[in-house]
Amino acid sequence: MTTSLSLAAQQEPRTAEVRRDTAETRITVRLNLDGTGRSQLATGIGFFDHMLDQIARHGMIDLEVEAQGDLHIDGHHTVEDVGITIGQAVKQAVGDKKGITRYGHSYVPLDEALSRVVIDFSGRPGLVTDVAFTSGMIGTFDTQLLHEFFQGFVNHAFVTLHIDNLKGVNAHHQAETIFKAFGRALRMALERDPRAAGQIPSTKGSL
Repeated sequence: MTTSLSLAAQQEPRTAEVRRDTAETRITVRLNLDGTGRSQLATGIGFFDHMLDQIARHGMIDLEVEAQGDLHIDGHHTVEDVGITIGQAVKQAVGDKKGITRYGHSYVPLDEALSRVVIDFSGRPGLVTDVAFTSGMIGTFDTQLLHEFFQGFVNHAFVTLHIDNLKGVNAHHQAETIFKAFGRALRMALERDPRAAGQIPSTKGSL
């Protein structure tokens, strides 16, 4: 009976909805970690929407993001706060982490660019990035904000994340390989392991 209940619990969709309102931004995120890669995105920054779509498609996450921010200043607050809100939503949807794989990694190429992303749902926020963009802007997206997005995410999802752009000449390709690899690493880490149903993947017994 216990096994049946554990398996049934693992089949329940992992969903969350989080709203974050500040003096600088108003953001709503809805997600389903067990989705089909569907996305509905409106941040006001076209390239950023394109990158969030990569997370959804390659992570097989249904993702909705509605963001209104002070873009008349720049994109910093919007991008960072979207990262924070997605991180909060992922943490809420994952729950106690029982039965998840925990670790995920991916290498993704795009023409001359190649990136590696490794993630651990460790319960400890940590970000290490090694990315030397060849351009400061991609459309209206400031490439410095990639780090701010992922910093916001890890601080609120409570994960350890390593991002390395190993090669790349075109900044668009560099960024796209990072977001695609992140989506695929996220999917791997959140995959339910049938052999570990009901178990927290840590010798400490908690994450």
